[in-house]
Amino acid sequence: MTLREVLAQAEAGGYAVPAINVHTLEVLPAVLQVAAEERSPIILQFTEGTLKFCGYDNVRVFAGHLARVSPVPVVLHQDHGASYAVAVRAIQAGFTSVMIDASRLPLEENIAATRKVVELAHACGVSVEAELGRVAGQEEEIAVSEAEAALTDPAEAARFVAETGVDALAVAVGTVHGFYRWEPKLAHDRIAAIRQAAGVPLVLHGGSGVPDEEVQRAIQLGIRKVNISTEAKWAWAQALRQSLADRPDEFDPRALLTPVMQAVQEVVRAKIRMVGANGKA
Repeated sequence: MTLREVLAQAEAGGYAVPAINVHTLEVLPAVLQVAAEERSPIILQFTEGTLKFCGYDNVRVFAGHLARVSPVPVVLHQDHGASYAVAVRAIQAGFTSVMIDASRLPLEENIAATRKVVELAHACGVSVEAELGRVAGQEEEIAVSEAEAALTDPAEAARFVAETGVDALAVAVGTVHGFYRWEPKLAHDRIAAIRQAAGVPLVLHGGSGVPDEEVQRAIQLGIRKVNISTEAKWAWAQALRQSLADRPDEFDPRALLTPVMQAVQEVVRAKIRMVGANGKA
């Protein structure tokens, strides 16, 4: 399904859809198994770095097949694309949704870059997410310092959506990419104002590590997609270290990786339930 389709259903139901960043191919069936068990729509996200690491064709064939046979709605989403060329390649690879992140540019240039991707994507039946404001932290090659971070302006959001035609808007409302060095506190009044002004589903980047009650309040105010990357990666890495330590003589990847996949599944299951997507598919 497209991002527009699953977020429209989330809007009608008052919940959010978890967007899980996938970094290796073996994680895909593990994530989709949990989504099926929880009867939850799911967004599988791939950054440009992941697509290069796994191979565009490998992702197209493997993820595409798993999405088609899944009993729940699945969106294949290219995350944080920094250019038009990245969006083109993702659309050619069969993705149903792309993100153009031109938030580093002045507003006028961000609008122009986003509109160009929207025109292409919509002509191909593909949804588009864009970003306005700057979320602090590191996401692949895109880094934003705390000094550069800026909350999304509601008036600019209204203009941005009107002039680009995006299907979803990622907003800067107090989150960061990566680990937090302080207790996350979201700007809930800002979320409500942006949602009213923009009129499209909003996306929360940097969802890992934000207290559940903060995210759930944001969902009540219009957040419809919650991105999860760091927590899943951390669970994967910690479980792998423990698996290797517990099985020093084991050399079968299947045995070593089984507890790793289970650790990732625990994170995904918890996020599905936290955002209220369980039972919605």
